[in-house]
Amino acid sequence: MSTSAVAERLISLWETPKTTRGWFATVDHKELGIRYLVTAFVFLIIGGLEALLMRIQLSRSDLAVLSPEAYNQIFTMHGATMIFWYASPILSGFAVYLVPLMIGARDMAFPRLNAFTYWTYLFSGILLYVAPVLGQSPHAGWFAYAPYTLTRYSPGRGMDLYALSLIFLTISTTGGAINFIVTILRLRAPGMAISRMPLFLYSTLTTSFVILFGLPALTAACIFLELDRRWGTHFFHVAEGGSTLLWQQLFWFFGHPWVYVIFLPATGMLSLIIPVFSRRPVVGYPFIAIATVLTGVVGFGVWLHHMFTVGMSDIAMSFFSAGSMMISVFTTIQVFAWLATIWTGRPVATASMYYAVGSVMMLVIGGLSGVFTGVIPVDWQAHNTYYVVAHIHYVLIGSNVFPVFAGFYYWLPKMTGRLMNERLGKLSFWVMFLGFNVGFFPMHILGLLGMPRRIYTYRAGLGFDSWNMVVTIGAFVFGIGMFISIINFLLSLRTGELAGRNPWNSDGLEWSSDSPPAPYGSLHIPLVASRHPLWDNFDEDDDPDNDRVLDWGRLTPVTTALDAEPIGLATIPGDSLLPLFMSVAMFAFFAILVFQMALTALGILLITFLIGCVWMWPHDVKEVI
Repeated sequence: MSTSAVAERLISLWETPKTTRGWFATVDHKELGIRYLVTAFVFLIIGGLEALLMRIQLSRSDLAVLSPEAYNQIFTMHGATMIFWYASPILSGFAVYLVPLMIGARDMAFPRLNAFTYWTYLFSGILLYVAPVLGQSPHAGWFAYAPYTLTRYSPGRGMDLYALSLIFLTISTTGGAINFIVTILRLRAPGMAISRMPLFLYSTLTTSFVILFGLPALTAACIFLELDRRWGTHFFHVAEGGSTLLWQQLFWFFGHPWVYVIFLPATGMLSLIIPVFSRRPVVGYPFIAIATVLTGVVGFGVWLHHMFTVGMSDIAMSFFSAGSMMISVFTTIQVFAWLATIWTGRPVATASMYYAVGSVMMLVIGGLSGVFTGVIPVDWQAHNTYYVVAHIHYVLIGSNVFPVFAGFYYWLPKMTGRLMNERLGKLSFWVMFLGFNVGFFPMHILGLLGMPRRIYTYRAGLGFDSWNMVVTIGAFVFGIGMFISIINFLLSLRTGELAGRNPWNSDGLEWSSDSPPAPYGSLHIPLVASRHPLWDNFDEDDDPDNDRVLDWGRLTPVTTALDAEPIGLATIPGDSLLPLFMSVAMFAFFAILVFQMALTALGILLITFLIGCVWMWPHDVKEVI
């Protein structure tokens, strides 16, 4: 059979119909990955606009652009949007799109679960933003400390929507983590042993396990909060035997590992981008892989450094202070590996490389300020000041937003088939880089001057005015830089140069397919012989008898977890509307719970569960040995 005939047969098996039903029913990981990216980027824009509103309010002393209540609501929505609905989902979008292509699989292990996790992510964000429409946004901060979240201080529906939308989101995130773990461990192409995996897979796999062990604490905390608010329990009511510190313990047990969930996949992206544009393999591959895994493990021993100021024993604080110091060593290993790769390579100055190197620079600044706050007496002084605001933004923007933009300039040509304009990309980088540092570095100074965080205004004469005006100007410049990249992307869709299969001469399997990839990915399931499949002398697609085409069904190989030895085939289910239906039902369940209609909500949940068990999940992935 000719190559074109084989390709047509595979297209008939894997392509989603270009219809309205097809758009809603698709389980194609490439379509879902793009939707994740677009949705998360929309949340980034919303969160950024909320940040600019806060900066206008704080640009001068004693301003009244926002009322105290409005400021608290915008502050809460900004933090929740950025931390929960942007930072991790944007990385999930890259992973959903790229992981099957990187490992030579046809799709994710559980494609309908993949669709379900996207729809639940989208609807959880919609549920959160129902609150402003009702005029009752959550207002107790994105960290939602008790007792401010209880009905005595937050009598409206805002905190209910906060808690329930987060529970809804954890369903999506947990399902996605399970899907990544099974996909990476069991669907890698033959020969892609664990020692040959791209480093992005190590970071994605590590964060998936972190999610499984850390996210239940957030789910439990939000359930306890909602039970306290509306159902008469007393988990956080001190007068009834509860403890307000219970919320902090649960929240930060989840919260600090979550920092690595929104950080490690981005470092995995840098570990792929920097070697490609340094024209050499990454230095210290095994050390980066081990450091990535240890970051996820040790990350569970650091959460209490968010609570040094609440009062606890010196021994407990010393243990977590040591953990804060130790975990910085693993990031240092990665930074030195990247620098060594650049130093010993032949760097190519592309827009993607600009963002990658800029990210490393800001990550170092954010990391150093983090070690600083890990020193207990220093943290006592700086904890409630703008110094910590500067630190968290250097870490999150330096290790998330800038790597994300590096990823956009690197992988969007694969997704769209067109290159973005390099001049506009570099202009966007410099405007963002300068705007960010002008906007956030002075926050360190404001913190050391004593400006408290979480305030909506401040008195004149404290020495804060000029620095706050500089911060506000920098924030707007940063936003302009992002806008330039958005324009660049939109222009590239119409006028961008055709990318071809591998415009960067990259080494990963994702670049062996067309740009954009065919619905089935690669024509032949590749056979991997090294860490750099497209840089070695081995032909991964050599398959003269078409034994690895698998064109008699929706099939992908199943391999062993460590050595990627073939042990069977997995049958991948096709498109279905059930993931969308179940997500809509879950949305209705949580929306009804906001108004304490428990029996109705439980009825919806039971019907949804039964439909899922009987119809949807048994038709998901099956092994044929």
